[in-house]
Amino acid sequence: MKLSRRAFGTLALGAAAGTGLAACSGPASGGGGGGGGSAPSGEITFWGSWVGDQAKQMEELTALFNSSQTDLTVRYVQQKELEQKLLTGLASGQVPDIVLWDRFQTSLYVPKGALQSISDRVAEDGVDVSQMYDQALGEMTVEDQLYGLPLIVDNRSLFYNEELLSEAGVEPPTNWEELLSAAEATTKRSGGKLEVSGFALDDPGLFSMWIRQAGGTMLNDDNQTVAFNSPEGMAVLEFWQELMDAGVYELGFGKGGVPFAEKKVAMTYTGPWSFSDYDKVSDLSYGTTPPVAGPTGGQAAGMGGFGLAIPEGAGNADGAWAFMKWWCADPANALEFGKISGQIPANRTAANDPYFTADEKYEALVETMEFATVRPAVPGYSDMEGKALIPNLEKFLSGEIGAEQALSASESMGNQVLAENRD
Repeated sequence: MKLSRRAFGTLALGAAAGTGLAACSGPASGGGGGGGGSAPSGEITFWGSWVGDQAKQMEELTALFNSSQTDLTVRYVQQKELEQKLLTGLASGQVPDIVLWDRFQTSLYVPKGALQSISDRVAEDGVDVSQMYDQALGEMTVEDQLYGLPLIVDNRSLFYNEELLSEAGVEPPTNWEELLSAAEATTKRSGGKLEVSGFALDDPGLFSMWIRQAGGTMLNDDNQTVAFNSPEGMAVLEFWQELMDAGVYELGFGKGGVPFAEKKVAMTYTGPWSFSDYDKVSDLSYGTTPPVAGPTGGQAAGMGGFGLAIPEGAGNADGAWAFMKWWCADPANALEFGKISGQIPANRTAANDPYFTADEKYEALVETMEFATVRPAVPGYSDMEGKALIPNLEKFLSGEIGAEQALSASESMGNQVLAENRD
């Protein structure tokens, strides 16, 4: 699909306060929540790691909640290193009532006693969690207990500079072969110096997406050993090598800036968080399309995002649940935050509202959500990627080691990390 920035400009990301927000109807007081009794009241302390403009988005949303009823007042508190501070707070008995939660951390922190199950609250209040993306719900579920509600979802889709592709006479690619051709066609050099990169191969952390596109997997069926040292894993690195050999990208190109917004990159994988930067550039015409398919047509993307969770020992857990339910479970309120933040709601009903689906730049990302997957909730998986795999992939891209060595070394180190994290 070819998308113009003129189409993008038809929807403003700012939200008006009075757009039919649902009223708060929280559960009864008492640690378990549920029916009967009086409505919760008092102040709700809300911790989140979002700062700057994102903190302002949180404050705008909490102001809408506070104005929607008279019993509860939410106060957003910025917290860097949130997870560590939460553990410290648990030890001292000083915890917030609710936290903005990286969903992937749920399986790591539930065994530490950091979060409350909300399964009973969901059942007693009849909250319809089926309207939320299953993948996101799964990240907040441990041993059949739900430890929060998903708030937003994201994925890495392909962003492309419409003007650069048009000049080169190419369409947005749909598979690896077309990606290579389009990247070569849009790359520009002057005197051997790279001026425009056809494709930013700058994130080896997306290897898990690439290998699934090739038909492979990251872990074996037992989830105890890695599976990426495989023909499919080799296919990924061989294709990366083709891109590098074609000269479409150089490591560190555009470092220190925003190269896609500066028109130095024709195509890149990024997510909805980039819209705000790109939309500030008045003459940048760009579009989005789902991640390209692999050699045999395999589609794959990674899903990330945040949820809301209630810590163990929260002083106003009932109020926190009322706030969480109002925000995540009601499509109108979930959509309102999508308008405020530009992020896609984890509430599928809200995500499929015309606000997103009729806006071409969001359309591709919402489409991609249908086949995006989350990282496995396997102890040590994050460290396996971050400490074993990605460093070796970086060495491969820099030419320090070959593909076979990169995968073999990552396999050995990765299996060791997983073994050390098993009970």
